[in-house]
Amino acid sequence: MPDIFLFNRLARLALVWAVGACAAGFTPDTRAAGNAAPSASARQRSSPAKVQPDLSGDTRVGKASIFARRFAGRKMADGSKMDPHGDNAASKTLPLGTTAKVTHLETGQSAIVTIQDRGPYVKGRIVDLSPSTAHKIGITQANGVARVQVDPITVPLPDGSVKAGVAAEEARAEVPTSGDHGG
Repeated sequence: MPDIFLFNRLARLALVWAVGACAAGFTPDTRAAGNAAPSASARQRSSPAKVQPDLSGDTRVGKASIFARRFAGRKMADGSKMDPHGDNAASKTLPLGTTAKVTHLETGQSAIVTIQDRGPYVKGRIVDLSPSTAHKIGITQANGVARVQVDPITVPLPDGSVKAGVAAEEARAEVPTSGDHGG
């Protein structure tokens, strides 16, 4: 009799586990085999899709936004802290360390930035700018988003070399070299 009692307790425990597992969405036959596709809700919760880096050095046009104030002082993808007064920017596709000229297409104002973080993760936006840089080119907290042109100056490559971007020649013309003495 005690063996039957123990068997009934184990059977009830297994039944409770099975009901709970099914309610949680666990299906041992397909998950264990590894051949089930993730559910729609799992796909929505997943992190942003891996994006191929843009090593072309070509001009890109899209929307820019301002880093939210809450990111000030937080660690960026390159390991440095986000400085709201710096020239830092975030891009999903430009390699970290890329320098680029960002031009506000409505005002014509531009600034040089360094890509130090990943984002923005909002559809249609190609770059997040530090508040200081955004202000320099005429993007304010009030308008928040603006159409910009991003012209890479230097693009770090995976092998450690650096590729000149579309704005490299213009940047060289604006910055005098140590050999220039003005005359």
